Amino acid sequence: MRQAFRSSILHCLADPGEASRASAFEYFEDGLLIIEGGAVLEAGNAATLLDGLAEDVLLTEFPGKLIVPGFIDCHVHYPQLDIIASYGEQLLDWLHRYAYPAEARFSDPEYARESAKVFVDELLNNGTTTALVFGTVHPHSADAIFEAAAARDMRLIAGKVLMDCNCPDELRDNADSAYADSKALIERWHGQGRLGYAITPRFALTSTEEQLAAAGRLAREYPEVWVHTHLAENHDEVEQIARQFPSSRSYLDVYDQFGLLRERSVFAHCLHLDDQDRARMAGTGGAAAFCPTSNLFLGSGLFDLPAMRAANVRCGLGTDVGGGTSLSLLKTASEAYKVLHLQGHALPATRALYLATLGAAEALYLDDAIGNFRAGKEADFVVLDPKGSKLTARRMSSAETIEEAFFALLTLGDERHVAATYIKGSAPKNN
Repeated sequence: MRQAFRSSILHCLADPGEASRASAFEYFEDGLLIIEGGAVLEAGNAATLLDGLAEDVLLTEFPGKLIVPGFIDCHVHYPQLDIIASYGEQLLDWLHRYAYPAEARFSDPEYARESAKVFVDELLNNGTTTALVFGTVHPHSADAIFEAAAARDMRLIAGKVLMDCNCPDELRDNADSAYADSKALIERWHGQGRLGYAITPRFALTSTEEQLAAAGRLAREYPEVWVHTHLAENHDEVEQIARQFPSSRSYLDVYDQFGLLRERSVFAHCLHLDDQDRARMAGTGGAAAFCPTSNLFLGSGLFDLPAMRAANVRCGLGTDVGGGTSLSLLKTASEAYKVLHLQGHALPATRALYLATLGAAEALYLDDAIGNFRAGKEADFVVLDPKGSKLTARRMSSAETIEEAFFALLTLGDERHVAATYIKGSAPKNN
């Protein structure tokens, strides 16, 4: 069935930090998004497109609203939803005090299934239509999140965590079981509908060389799957990595030596890298997940977006819940602005939108399918309500440009400003 959605429409065509305004994004104050079979047919001015619209096309109008592409979360932990906003630790202590006990509860498959459903619905309530997700060491944690996403026809990439050292005994696998369990999950889930698998060593600190070698073997055997892990988040972590892997030039080099740095490798944080690391990441096709709320909350450091993009590293935003403090990519983008401002850099609103949509799609190598409203792409989109609170309604009344209005919405917005989320042109199932 052909459908049309009338509203203001904003989407990116390139990185607004690197391209001219005219070529980086499109804005239609009175726009029309036409969809057929779950894919975009056309987006443009309503005045132009309405005349050619057949009478039997279902037209939905959202006056006073703004349609943007579905948000894409490049790094988030679904088992950590219940420990969001846990007080007072930096990374390594935070893991032992909060994250590991929370993840141990996922030994119960029913608890994992219930948590996965809640998590996926929270993503959708916040306008997130695609996510790259950590599970736990338990294989059924991956089954649970895939089942929940499939029930809603949501595009989602996930994997079971690999950890065989420097972690609690109840969360420990081994090189052989990590390989066998991951292989079985890849065969069961990767490419099923809109689902993708990610080989998921937690970070090099919690994997032996044997386990990293097993992960690298999987990456060679399944080049089409993703690799998802953490990199250079915290100074103490970086120092421990140097002691654990003395033959590696850097933290990134550990992954590189084991074949885990390649296209579709996504590294969360990337705060403490040097120019050689950035060049190597870009040259191999690796990508970075910029997680500002987590980096601020855990006191980890400030992400250097200009340096990463100057090196041609693909970058997208990640909420990193539960170290991150919100599943809203609006709020995450607001914190990204502050992180860059502290370093003397700017983050215009349209570039923030890019990092949450097209830039994130590029980081995941999914920009052929999602990220903007080019014809043929999957019709995942969000209807934002700029007047979702009294304060934003008041602020919008004085905004003179779409850039000013959207920046105010990013700064003040949250899930109250998500009027509707659409998956392939439809309201999500079971939501």
